[in-house]
Amino acid sequence: MGIEVTGILGLIWLIIVIWAIVKVVQSAAGTGAKVLWIVVLLVFPLIGLIVWFLLGPKG
Repeated sequence: MGIEVTGILGLIWLIIVIWAIVKVVQSAAGTGAKVLWIVVLLVFPLIGLIVWFLLGPKG
């Protein structure tokens, strides 16, 4: 039992997660931190995105 996101909302969600991953890759953080953030964003998309907005690499 989970939340199912389909249609336009699913597309918007996918774009937001891809944007976050691109921002992580472009950041000045170390390689290990980048890999960790990408894994968190892929495994826990909702929680990972919220935590990334709050604590993620800046710049």
